[in-house]
Amino acid sequence: MQLAPIALFVYNRPKHTRQTLEALQANELANQSHLFVFCDGPKANATSETLNAIQDARTIVKEKTWCKTITLFESENNKGLAVSIKDGVTKILNQFGKVIVLEDDIVTAKGFLTYMNEALELYKNESKVMHIASYLPYTNSISNLPETFFLRFMSCWGWATWKSAWDAANWDAQDLYEQIQAPAIMKAFNLDGVLNFHEQLKHNITGQINTWAIMWYTSIFLNQGLCLYPNVTLSKNIGLDGSGAHCLPGEDATAFSYDTEIDVRYQQPRISQLGTTYLKRYYRFGKTSTFNRRFERMYYHYRLQLIKLFKRW
Repeated sequence: MQLAPIALFVYNRPKHTRQTLEALQANELANQSHLFVFCDGPKANATSETLNAIQDARTIVKEKTWCKTITLFESENNKGLAVSIKDGVTKILNQFGKVIVLEDDIVTAKGFLTYMNEALELYKNESKVMHIASYLPYTNSISNLPETFFLRFMSCWGWATWKSAWDAANWDAQDLYEQIQAPAIMKAFNLDGVLNFHEQLKHNITGQINTWAIMWYTSIFLNQGLCLYPNVTLSKNIGLDGSGAHCLPGEDATAFSYDTEIDVRYQQPRISQLGTTYLKRYYRFGKTSTFNRRFERMYYHYRLQLIKLFKRW
């Protein structure tokens, strides 16, 4: 099996970059893998603090080889994450046909590369399978997920794909948005109404945000593609501290362990109803059980009403 190259996207977070690289280096296949690092450049109005952070991140990347080989692409100007991802992933896929993708705030378990490479090899001829995910949020409401399973839903916190799948990506947010307008399609697109993904497309159209992941997800969805998931997360986002361009502080919803490994065995490519239910319950109720989450919401709702009532007095 020829191992997939790794594309890592770095900007101005040196501490996160170091943690990401150290975790990657600890992977079982790191010393056999080729790493390509894409370093975005500064914005025109970048402060001296940001310029120093960009340089510090690049210095960390250059400290050691980290994997078997390392190739560095340094942009003089700021492309932004969306353009960086699209250009970088396309570049690697055109050369190698498959790729494993990380951003500078994704810490991986030691079995991450093994899982990714085994999945890429196992499903390379399955046109329905367009994306390999490594991240799964944790909820205790369902505990009997198969070791791997398929969803239509896409996670971009440590992922992989093939050129044949990536070629189907549509980067026209307006066109994508128009294709999901039918009520039944919109509901399915939003995970049976649990989420509001269509709003991300609208915000890309209006220029409020410039992101790539929502358009990749929509492309997968409209092509009736599937995403493979592990039943335990193999990655963790350490950037939910407000440090990223598109990150806000958030709850750590992972059951992440550096020692996690997944046995990838062939599964018939079809949507897992149990996996879909698992994800819907997480996004409805969080990492606690449905009963506990409902109780918490009721508590805070009535607590807020009491506070408002006492304020009137």
